[in-house]
Amino acid sequence: MTASLPPPGPRLGEANALLAAITASSNDAIVAKNLVGIVTYWNEAAARLFGYAPDEIIDKPITLIIPPERIEEEYSILERVRRGEQLTHFETERVTKDGRVIAVSLTISPIHDADGSIIGVSKVARDLSEMQRLNGALQQREALLSSLLDTVPDGLIVIDERGIVQSFSPAASRMFGFSAAEIVGQNVKILTPSSHTDAHDSYIERYLATGERRIIGIGRVVVGRRKDGSTFPMELQIGEAFVDGTRRFTGFVRDLTERQDRDHRLAELQSELIHVGRLSELGQMVSALAHEVNQPLTAMANYLTGIRRLLPGDTPPAARQAIEKVVEQSERARGIVQSLRGLVKKEARPREVVNFESIILETSALVMVGAMRAVHLDLRIADDAAYAFLDKVQIQQVLLNLMRNAVEAMAASDIRTLTVATTRYGERVEIRVADTGPGLSETVKVRLFQPFVTTKSEGLGVGLSICRTIVESHGGELNADSAPGQGAVFHFTVPAAPAQGDEGSARGVMPH
Repeated sequence: MTASLPPPGPRLGEANALLAAITASSNDAIVAKNLVGIVTYWNEAAARLFGYAPDEIIDKPITLIIPPERIEEEYSILERVRRGEQLTHFETERVTKDGRVIAVSLTISPIHDADGSIIGVSKVARDLSEMQRLNGALQQREALLSSLLDTVPDGLIVIDERGIVQSFSPAASRMFGFSAAEIVGQNVKILTPSSHTDAHDSYIERYLATGERRIIGIGRVVVGRRKDGSTFPMELQIGEAFVDGTRRFTGFVRDLTERQDRDHRLAELQSELIHVGRLSELGQMVSALAHEVNQPLTAMANYLTGIRRLLPGDTPPAARQAIEKVVEQSERARGIVQSLRGLVKKEARPREVVNFESIILETSALVMVGAMRAVHLDLRIADDAAYAFLDKVQIQQVLLNLMRNAVEAMAASDIRTLTVATTRYGERVEIRVADTGPGLSETVKVRLFQPFVTTKSEGLGVGLSICRTIVESHGGELNADSAPGQGAVFHFTVPAAPAQGDEGSARGVMPH
């Protein structure tokens, strides 16, 4: 240093040597300057931090490393040191030799001579750039995590070993109806029905005592309680973490209300379609049987009439009476057949404007439930063929039959794509259901729509026959195109939806 000090004694010399060794090996920049701002000491750490070697800056003004806009700050620091003040963790900016502006934390102290007079200033500078970079990265991660927790549909709840809530995410607030301020600090059992609250603490106690994992890392479906007292099903996933040596339990919760409602609706729809399908199959069978049985019954009646006419006059009354009984019973049988045919005769059913995309997606959900292998659904709905005027349940029955047949046909295919498309042709909409299965042989195609014809080991073989009957009742046609090895395409037509402004015809009853 350039300051003039009294000649050191032996102990003072040892102290100065020790001080020099400490400052030379320090990782923090250590700088000394006189009261007018001229540098008098500069250690190796200062050289590394600011880029100036000691011989480049000693006896030079300290303002070489101070940004112009902070010169007044330096004058203020010198004035405060002259008054004997010490500044600790003073954060500011400095300039390196290559022009970079860096953030530093300064500890500033006055230097006294042997008489106690202030003769200079010592500064210990620590680079804050890496700390600021890490803090910035941490803030970015916290902002990202906060954004994720704000938008993710799953709620996050963090509790301690006593079950006291430490954190309650925005999604959890939306789910339970409590704000974070209302829940943090409360026992988490406030979120469970009263019938479960007593057992909740025992679960934690048992785990802490035994280490046996019954829920952690496994997940289960439980019941949650909202602020208004209502309950709802939820899926709970629990994890365990240690923060600063303290155990925390993290719980992710997902509201299953919508999923259960959707599953319930699908189950109802599937049951309805199965019921309608069974009734239609039964009706088709009865109609076919009635048609086939009616012919031999008519022949029997004709033969019996002929026999009755050919009987000689001396025929015994008992024999003649027996013939009359047979004629009577054959007529009765024909009446029963006619009654059955009338029973299955289709009556007027309501039709309405239906969105194809909605019924196709509903039907595909039913079809995929039992699929053994994954199938890709390629849905192509033309803008002008998105709506049609039809009986929704019946046409959905047709789609269910065709789509299920397509999925089953692709069971052994490497590529399994089910394409459902709609196209507008004048006042009709054509629906195409195509698969990537093995296709149809010519033998099968000839008899494809005949009742009681099937290639399956199970089934009555009336499904496609019923589908064609339904389509024809809508004034359309159902046909199939296929080439072996190239898949099959079933296509049928239905009435297009009435033009907008013709609402009077958008809903009504039409005969089938």
